[in-house]
Amino acid sequence: MGPLSAPPCTQRITWKGLLLTASLLNFWNLPTTAQVTIEALPPKVSEGKDVLLLVHNLPQNLAGYIWYKGQLMDLYHYITSYVVDGQINIYGPAYTGRETVYSNASLLIQNVTREDAGSYTLHIIKRGDRTRGVTGYFTFNLYLETPKPSISSSNLNPREGMEAVILTCDPVAPDTSYLWWMNGQSLPMTHRLQLSETNRTLFLLGVTKYIAGPYECEIRNPVSASRSDPVTLNLLLKLPKPYITINNSKPRENKDVLAFTCEPKSENYTYTWWLNGQSLPVSPRVKRPIENRILILPSVTRNETGPYECEIRDGDGGMRSDPVTLNVLYGPDLPRIYPSFTYYRSGQNLDLSCFADSNPPAQYSWTINGKFQLSGQKLSISQITTKHRGLYACSVHNSATGKESSKSMTVEVSAPPGIGRLPLLNPI
Repeated sequence: MGPLSAPPCTQRITWKGLLLTASLLNFWNLPTTAQVTIEALPPKVSEGKDVLLLVHNLPQNLAGYIWYKGQLMDLYHYITSYVVDGQINIYGPAYTGRETVYSNASLLIQNVTREDAGSYTLHIIKRGDRTRGVTGYFTFNLYLETPKPSISSSNLNPREGMEAVILTCDPVAPDTSYLWWMNGQSLPMTHRLQLSETNRTLFLLGVTKYIAGPYECEIRNPVSASRSDPVTLNLLLKLPKPYITINNSKPRENKDVLAFTCEPKSENYTYTWWLNGQSLPVSPRVKRPIENRILILPSVTRNETGPYECEIRDGDGGMRSDPVTLNVLYGPDLPRIYPSFTYYRSGQNLDLSCFADSNPPAQYSWTINGKFQLSGQKLSISQITTKHRGLYACSVHNSATGKESSKSMTVEVSAPPGIGRLPLLNPI
């Protein structure tokens, strides 16, 4: 690289100054034929270092040049321009104070940051006769040396075959591509490995020992590439799904002793019991052996039907069983007769119903004054008379529990009007 020309005059000219020199730069019609090229020195630029965008093969008879950040040539992206006559600079909104343009059109950027990476456009203007000028546009991409990436993981200790893991390649770098490696080879094609649209994120869907790693990610741009340190997942053995066995699937209320057992048995597990989604509280009615694998209910009630779950845990996680709900047999409770009023008039209809809580449902029967009438929950008599007075009883029986119960009521029926009065006697 030959010596650079002296830096331009340090006089700072604002946008008003730019407007004053517009007549000099107003040549925007024909493309230049010079084979202008731009080279970054050094080609690999690290953050905090300086870079020179060196311009080669400048044409003769130049009027000036303008540098833009990006490919849009508008005021917002305007960095700086150089006017040959007067050797002065005009600074734009994109100027940061770290850019220096030289008389040979080269641009020096000091203390490069990550935001400086990307494309730059050089606008070259040749002298003309104010009616026929020549202008040329040249775009150059500045790439920063890729930093050494690192891999972050959503879970470094996944459970075998059960848990998904998300690996992310950091940092986010502009104008770069991401590559992944497993066991030193490019990523294999498998349904368990999926990449994000940018390839920066790797999804492992159900990690097995065959895809546990080691993993490496690589950041690459046209001038450099860098690979991360390997990351290997600590694959935990898959926990078996526990299940509950029970000594009696149809216990009788307040009569049968119930025992739940959590399977499988292992000294490597701890056991926890859950009732209705809550950790089972310690209660005098609930007895649990020391290892907690067996849960005993000395006398189950209808309010303790469940659902019950057991959970096994090792040092790294747990697994819960499917819920088990009890079918507790109970009743029948004392029956209830509706309606409860007991006074009727002759000619009315009598309709009685009997209800009793019971599992399974109880059998019903009716008696009047101790004599069996019918089976069922309802008793109906049309147009009752005084002869239907008496003691009505509803009896309920549960064959599963062997229990029975009954409820009775006395029904009174009034005589029709005029019945029971003495006739009038005529005098002799």
